[in-house]
Amino acid sequence: MPPRPENPDSTPSGAGLPEPALAAQALSQLLRPLARLMIDHGVQLPAMLELLKSALVDEAQEAYALDHKGSSDTRIALLTGVHRKDVRRLRDAPHLAQEPSNMLPLAASVVARWISDPRFLNTDQSPRLLARTPGRGTAGEPDFTALVAEISRDLGARSVLDELVRLGVVERRDDGMVALRVSGFVPQDGRGESFYFLTANLADHLSTSVHNLKPGQTGPLMLEQSAFAQGLSADQAGQLHALARRLWAKTLQQFLQTAAVAEQRSAASGDESHRVRFGVYFYDTQQEQGAPAIEAGPVPAPAARKVKK
Repeated sequence: MPPRPENPDSTPSGAGLPEPALAAQALSQLLRPLARLMIDHGVQLPAMLELLKSALVDEAQEAYALDHKGSSDTRIALLTGVHRKDVRRLRDAPHLAQEPSNMLPLAASVVARWISDPRFLNTDQSPRLLARTPGRGTAGEPDFTALVAEISRDLGARSVLDELVRLGVVERRDDGMVALRVSGFVPQDGRGESFYFLTANLADHLSTSVHNLKPGQTGPLMLEQSAFAQGLSADQAGQLHALARRLWAKTLQQFLQTAAVAEQRSAASGDESHRVRFGVYFYDTQQEQGAPAIEAGPVPAPAARKVKK
C-alpha cells in the first residue's frame, strides 16, 4: 500500500535535531537537475562554487544572526565552512539579484485578473475576447484598457499589450479584439521571463520543504504534497499530463478569485505584510529498469514522515 498522506497543517512535536547525513543524501539528488541546468546553459563549477559560497554567507548573515549583534565573519565561517577571507569579500561585494522588469509582474497580474474575474469571463468560465480600447468595443462591455487600469495606472495599456504579444501570451486580432492564448501567464518566447519564474517558483517550493524540515520546528507545517504513478505507457502518461493541466486550470481560477478578495481585505485592514505562492508541477520520465513497482498514491510531506520525540 502507498504511504498515507499526513495532515500538512499538523504541528510536529519534539525538539528535533539536525540530520546532516540525511540532508547530504537529499542534496545529492537535488543537485542532479541543477547540474543539468548548469551544463545546458554553460555554468561551470568555479562559477557555481562562487554562487554557493555567496548563498551560504547571505543566509548565515540574514537568517542566523544573533539578536542585536548580527553575525561576525568568524561566526559565519563556523556556520558555513566558507573561509573567513571569502566571507569578508562576499559580504562587501555588491549583490546582483535577479530583478524582474516593472512590466513583468504587472503583465502577470493582468492575465491573473483576466482568467479569474467574472467580468472578464464567458459563461463557461473561459477568458472573454476583449476590445483593445473602449472605442473598439460595445458600450458597457469590459475592454483591455480598463483591465490594465484596474491593476496599475503607472504603465499604459498599449505597452502592456505589446509585452504580452511579444511573449506569446495574447493575440492582437485584426477586428480590434485581444484574445488570451493561454490559461495563465506562460511566456512562449521570453527566455529571461522564464528564468525569472523558474527562480521564483523553485525557490519558494524548496523553501517550503526546508521550513518543514527545520530542526526544532514547532509551528504548523506548510502544504507540500504530491501524487505519483508508475508502470505507465507513454500514452497513459500523456493522458495524465492533460488531466493535470485541466485540474490546475480550474484550481487556479478558483484560487485567484479568492486571492483577489483577500488582497482587497488586507489593503483595507492596513496589514499587507505577507505574500503567498501556490503552484503545481508535473514530471514525466522513463522509469528505471528493475525499479520496484509502487501502487499509485499520494506522497506525504517529507517532514511528516519522521518526527523525533
